[in-house]
Amino acid sequence: RWVRIPYLSSFKDKDVKIFMEPVILASSSPRRQDILKLLHIPYQVIMPNIDETVSPSLPAEDVPEIFAREKVAAVVHSLAADREIPWVLAADTVIIFNNKIYGKPSDQEEATAFLRELSGKTHTVKTVIALYSDRTKTTVARESVTEVTFKEMSEREIEWYVETGEWHGAAGGYRIQSLASCFIKKIKGTTSGVEGLPISELYDILASQGYSIIE
Repeated sequence: RWVRIPYLSSFKDKDVKIFMEPVILASSSPRRQDILKLLHIPYQVIMPNIDETVSPSLPAEDVPEIFAREKVAAVVHSLAADREIPWVLAADTVIIFNNKIYGKPSDQEEATAFLRELSGKTHTVKTVIALYSDRTKTTVARESVTEVTFKEMSEREIEWYVETGEWHGAAGGYRIQSLASCFIKKIKGTTSGVEGLPISELYDILASQGYSIIE
């Protein structure tokens, strides 16, 4: 049986199977939305309002889980008290190199500096998924850790890549699913984890809470 769900941004004017419950995605990331579409999970985007300033006192590896859980909580608390909230999904990704977090560059100059520092080196990408279930009124989390090794990049290559504009809104100043793949020498882990929503961990966290994507 199929049912039409017109209010879901990812499935507007499309048919989705009735057994798939809608999920609120606490992210505007196009890639995260693409992954939900790949799994045929109906969703609605609601952006969380949180302060993503990283305190120097926080260990870098703890940051993504803290932020992922804060995103979920912010969305849950922003909704009307009488609104049904079956599922809220959030994720946070950080790039860590030499115990330093590389966030989203503020401009071309910072994007260039990031790529110079990452060039020829191996860095860690950590993504944490947080999922709220209305059935249990709790939030659970899963993490994905991937090591990414860049080739040695020339100044011209860095300049060319920055000029593409892909660094906009991308942690570390690059997008592995696009032109940055020209300069990736090795990946130890999962590409989807670097993209911001690790598929295996997403499947596991949903299944652990009773949400099945298998008919």
